[in-house]
Amino acid sequence: MTGYPTPHSSPLSTRLLAAFGALLAASAVAMSAYAAHAVQGVDASRLHSAALFAFGHGIALAALAPRRQRRLRTFALCVLLLGTLLFSGSLALAVFAGMSTSLAPVGGSLMILAWLLYAIEALRR
Repeated sequence: MTGYPTPHSSPLSTRLLAAFGALLAASAVAMSAYAAHAVQGVDASRLHSAALFAFGHGIALAALAPRRQRRLRTFALCVLLLGTLLFSGSLALAVFAGMSTSLAPVGGSLMILAWLLYAIEALRR
C-alpha cells in the first residue's frame, strides 16, 4: 500500500470525519449511561443534552462524510464537528471538570451554520 488513495478508497479527510463521528456517537452512549447512573440534577441534565447532540451529530458526520471531495461539504462537516465538540464538550466538561459552559452557545451556533452550509452544498449538486 503506497498511502495514495485508490479508486475505491475515500480521502483521509472523509475517513477522519466519519471516524470522529463514530467516536462522538460512542462517547454519547457512555455519557448517557453515566448521566443515568452516576449523577443527578443539573449535571444529569447537562450530560443528557451533551449526549443527545454528540450522538445525533456524530451519526450525521459518519453518514454524511463525502465520498467525493467537495470543499464546501467537507468544510461544513468540519464546522459541524467543531461545533459539536464545543457544545457537547462544554456541557460535559462542566460536569467532569467544573468548567464553564460558556462555549456551548458558540458550539450551537457553529452547528446551525454547518447545517446551513450543508444545505447550500446539497442544492448545488
